[in-house]
Amino acid sequence: MADTYRLGSSPLVHTPGLIAWAINGYHFEEDRLQLLDVIAATYPGVPREALEQVLLRKIDYHVEGETVLFTVEADHARA
Repeated sequence: MADTYRLGSSPLVHTPGLIAWAINGYHFEEDRLQLLDVIAATYPGVPREALEQVLLRKIDYHVEGETVLFTVEADHARA
């Protein structure tokens, strides 16, 4: 079974830009924990493991308007 997540934007956070920024920064191993903390705090309803898969580019995401969508196998998305 898979879980699909929708990360919406707000007046303060443009989600597609935030995710692109975090993916870019995730190339630097020493910054990974801080970046994951920022993204996890911004989207507290999404398991950290699922967010990390997106940041590591292990799964694809797509953008619909100002929303980021991605699907994770349920056994890989547990907090």
